[in-house]
Amino acid sequence: MTAQRQSELPRILDEQSRDILDSWVREQLHATSQSGAISEGELRAQCSDFLTALRDALRAGGATSSVGAAVWAPARELLGGISRSRAAQGFSPAETATFVFSLKAPVFASLRRALGDEGTRLADEILTTSEVLDRLGLFTTEVYQKGREEIIFRQQQDLLELSTPVVSLWDGILALPLIGTLDSARTQVVMENMLQRIVETGAQIAIIDITGVPTVDTLTAQHLLKTVTAARLMGGECVISGIRPQIAQTIVHLGVDLGNVVTKATLADAFRWALTRTGSAVTPVRARPS
Repeated sequence: MTAQRQSELPRILDEQSRDILDSWVREQLHATSQSGAISEGELRAQCSDFLTALRDALRAGGATSSVGAAVWAPARELLGGISRSRAAQGFSPAETATFVFSLKAPVFASLRRALGDEGTRLADEILTTSEVLDRLGLFTTEVYQKGREEIIFRQQQDLLELSTPVVSLWDGILALPLIGTLDSARTQVVMENMLQRIVETGAQIAIIDITGVPTVDTLTAQHLLKTVTAARLMGGECVISGIRPQIAQTIVHLGVDLGNVVTKATLADAFRWALTRTGSAVTPVRARPS
């Protein structure tokens, strides 16, 4: 592309910036279902900033370079912030990419007004503009996808924390009720939470209740044994409760050896065992005679 062609688009962006901006904002407001998540004023400010960054990059020869080039750094930073914020606001990938792709129609219209009598130059400018905006649109989609993955990962971590509470039942007795599948990542969280609570409370016994665990396979049993072993290394003793008949049959069928781990059918049974183990007892209060 010649130097003349490189400078034509920035000039048009300068001369017709207001018309392009107004048309671009209208395009996005019509195309985006999540328009309520962002005000028109904020959208207009984002569009104005991006037009300035686009014009400056094109003036520096960015039309012939990749989006990763230094001249595109301000535009990349701006698009990255917009993409991440829209990922958090609930915009779809298509709606986020529309921020860039919807700029084509206003720019093409401005090019036709400026170069309508010069067919070859008009075609060249449209092709150049389309290539630049396509690269920037793909970059926006990539940043959006990474932002969504980060949000999902943080949500998964939060759910893991919420799904593994350690409850103090009695002096020296902790309970860890598990609900759902027990995989390697969750086992690590379970261990960390339980060991931390053992250190904080000086508990002697931890009850791991698996009533809410739908199935127990060999891998799940290994995870439970690792948790029990870790607690013993910290000076605590574990008892596994919630061993339903189906789970007991599965463990026997798989040939899983739980070793000398204490198991109980219900949490109440495990709690009574733990009270006896710690030398405590709960006795009913006799009703006073009327």
